[in-house]
Amino acid sequence: MLSIGSNVGDRAAHLRTAVAEFADVLVKVSPVYETPPWGGVEQEPYLNAALLVAGDHTAAEWLGRAHAAETAAGRERAVRWGPRTLDVDIVHIDGVVSDTPQLRLPHPRAHQRAFVLLPWLDVDPAATLSGRALSYWLSTVDSTGIRCRDDVVIRA
Repeated sequence: MLSIGSNVGDRAAHLRTAVAEFADVLVKVSPVYETPPWGGVEQEPYLNAALLVAGDHTAAEWLGRAHAAETAAGRERAVRWGPRTLDVDIVHIDGVVSDTPQLRLPHPRAHQRAFVLLPWLDVDPAATLSGRALSYWLSTVDSTGIRCRDDVVIRA
């Protein structure tokens, strides 16, 4: 599962860039959520979604694809957890584990982020993280200010 987000420029168009970049492995796209920024940096709200993907790729290949999508959307890495045109986080890929400085899978902070858990639950209601249902993790985090944006469509 990939978590995608944007809070700079045409946010929906940037999310569509991610959908297009992963079209060949895309299984399902979640609804779009508008979410407050996370991480303590003052910035505009995000649009977030989840992409359920499947394919025979290594962790490094998934990371390369994520970075390519971000580059296609004009991503600049200036401030950690700062504003961005497109962020593609690899959260969980069945059968893929990574513990390198470049990529840790499953994502080590996914269970703390409602903006990841809500759309993930939409695309994979039976998913678990660290042996617990996503609904459990969602009950442990603050989802204040997160709203579904049915008016924003990112998949044709």
